[in-house]
Amino acid sequence: MTTPSSATKRAPGTLLPREKRTTLTGLLVKVVFLGMVAAVAIWLIPLLVHFEMWVWLGVVIAATVAVFAIYLTKRFIPAKYIFPGTFFLCVLLIVPVGMTVNYSFTNFSDGARGSQEAAVRSIIGNSVVQTPDSPIYNLTIGTRASVAEGPFTFFLVDRADPDGPVQHGSADEGLTDFDGATVVDGRVTAADGYTILTPREINAAFDAILETVVLVDDSSAIRVQGINTAFQGRATLEYDEESGTIRNLDTGETYQPGLVGNSYFFVDSEGNRAFTQSWLQHIGWDNYARLLGDQNIRSQFLDAFVWTVVFATGSVFLTFIVGFFLAVTLNDPRLRFRRTMRSFLLLPYAVPGFISILVWASFFNRDFGLINETLGISLNWLGDPVLAKIAILLTNTWLGFPYMFIVCTGALQSIPGDVKEAAEIDGATGLQRTFRVTMPLLLVAVAPLLVASFAFNFNNFNLIQLLTRGGPFQLGQFTRGSTDILISMVYRIAFGGSGADFGFASAVSVSLFIITGIIAAMQFRLTRRLEDIA
Repeated sequence: MTTPSSATKRAPGTLLPREKRTTLTGLLVKVVFLGMVAAVAIWLIPLLVHFEMWVWLGVVIAATVAVFAIYLTKRFIPAKYIFPGTFFLCVLLIVPVGMTVNYSFTNFSDGARGSQEAAVRSIIGNSVVQTPDSPIYNLTIGTRASVAEGPFTFFLVDRADPDGPVQHGSADEGLTDFDGATVVDGRVTAADGYTILTPREINAAFDAILETVVLVDDSSAIRVQGINTAFQGRATLEYDEESGTIRNLDTGETYQPGLVGNSYFFVDSEGNRAFTQSWLQHIGWDNYARLLGDQNIRSQFLDAFVWTVVFATGSVFLTFIVGFFLAVTLNDPRLRFRRTMRSFLLLPYAVPGFISILVWASFFNRDFGLINETLGISLNWLGDPVLAKIAILLTNTWLGFPYMFIVCTGALQSIPGDVKEAAEIDGATGLQRTFRVTMPLLLVAVAPLLVASFAFNFNNFNLIQLLTRGGPFQLGQFTRGSTDILISMVYRIAFGGSGADFGFASAVSVSLFIITGIIAAMQFRLTRRLEDIA
């Protein structure tokens, strides 16, 4: 007779039961997954602390703790399925929205990005001038981040002592010795943990590199002299921590913080701004007050809003009408080669949108565009405000009708055939069956997608930027072009040629978000009436 203990024993060389093999595989997968999470957290946390990105530091720590709490215990089994989607929802949507709202209450812009201490370092560093006895260094530039944007680190070898120690420093850190460098002919060629920039990369990012100044002490700093040379010069400005002022060592003039507009700068004795550098500050509702109070900006915002609504509404209407007409036509069983024709109608949807937009931009060329050449006309499609708007609507109709065609085709095939037969028996004509029976039933399923399409076109930045770049621009108008919708106007404000104003652009973005939400809510409220038809 076999005992329970002997029944569970496994002979040497035999395989584990399937359940145990599955458990072992799951355990290995869990160990590998949690190890990867821990490794990513260990790698990210020091970087986030170094760059003072406290929001993302909190997100990383909270996510890491949540992952280990969920996957190491059996109390949160449902959370194993909910957590991934919730995590990415927070990281990709909620946190960016929260940061945008936060920035809308600040003066975040070019020259006002970091702390006051960083602003002082920049001001002092930019005052450095070369003296006859300034040490000259062989310069190598490296980074731990983007080779195009930095932040950049200088690796320096004194030309007077090429066999001496290698020093390194950045705008946020002082000059220190560095042991993990490879030196060839008195120049650093490699550095542990850093990417060394090539001459081409240095040329591409030279404007940003020029702004990098490494402080040596209170009276001297190192600045770039060329792509491979740096010098240690004398600072003409000095910061007094006790009084919080900056003093010019050559003239003796003192600069102290003063309010200019809605931000604090270092100002002279007459209250005029002495330096362009400021620092990140909370300014309350000033950005929103500027949006509503500045007559020029308010007028441009309202013009952009009206055109945005017209553009989004017109795009949805035209794409739906064309898609619906083609879907109804190709849904007739008497039509031959329906599948082939449907396949051809999907070609615009299969081609990447940015390619189609650029092709259409060439079609609208005044001198050799396909449209003017074919019709024998000479219209300035992209140079006239009205024609440019028509061109945008035509292009977006081409891009959007295949989507509406697919949606309407699926909805038509779900409508019961006996409904159409009953209408035909009652004597309804083809047009009456289409517009009084088919379309109302189709709208029940399609209306929410029309709302989503409206919201998409309300923020359709790619089309505007690639086709017209917001133009044509009226004389003296820089913030908004004739075809700029709200989102492209925000882009122009944030990344305009006169300097980036992220705080104000964030305020406009928050306003745009609220407007889009209100319009979408109203549209969904109206679409509920269609439920009575079904």
